[in-house]
Amino acid sequence: MKFLNMKTGGGEFLLSLNHLKHNTSAIEGYQPNVELCKKVLLPLGIDFKEADGDEKLPFENEYFDIITNRHGAYNVTELKRVLKKDGIFITQQVGAENDRELVEMLLPKYKDLPYAEHYLNIKQQEISEQGFEILESGETFQPIKFFDTEALVWFAKIIEWEFPNFSVESHLDNLYKVQEIIESNGAVEGRIHRFYIVGKKI
Repeated sequence: MKFLNMKTGGGEFLLSLNHLKHNTSAIEGYQPNVELCKKVLLPLGIDFKEADGDEKLPFENEYFDIITNRHGAYNVTELKRVLKKDGIFITQQVGAENDRELVEMLLPKYKDLPYAEHYLNIKQQEISEQGFEILESGETFQPIKFFDTEALVWFAKIIEWEFPNFSVESHLDNLYKVQEIIESNGAVEGRIHRFYIVGKKI
């Protein structure tokens, strides 16, 4: 069974699956992870290629039985091309409303959604229209809490696409408000937005 893991990161999740190495492929486009994968995955016999999921995939037509993708971009046309008939695509994605409550606390004037199309119904329809049968899907909002302001600042800085142009200096008044909430309630809370789709090429 030929298996592709898209957006494999450093290959940690991929290796935990213990799939036969000579039947396993992976792609990654973030350069530090690319170098790590070359050192870790290639010597094991895994077919690793540097690529981003929304581009043309560097594989032959109807090559894979299963493709997985966690939080990575993908091109449905390319998925259809490289999957065999009855091949399975499994993806978990970050939804459009991820962390919005926290963004509004720190950046109350910022109303744009970085991934405005990332809702289950939209992505599910997109996959269906390209010739996939939806076998299973789901969408959820789960709480995320921060118990000190410093942790929230760190969080906002590392996912800058959700908190654009955030800095302590320029948003200090909002951070004071966050601190007041934490002192009063013990934490500030937002929601993470996730959805998943399992589709079969028909």
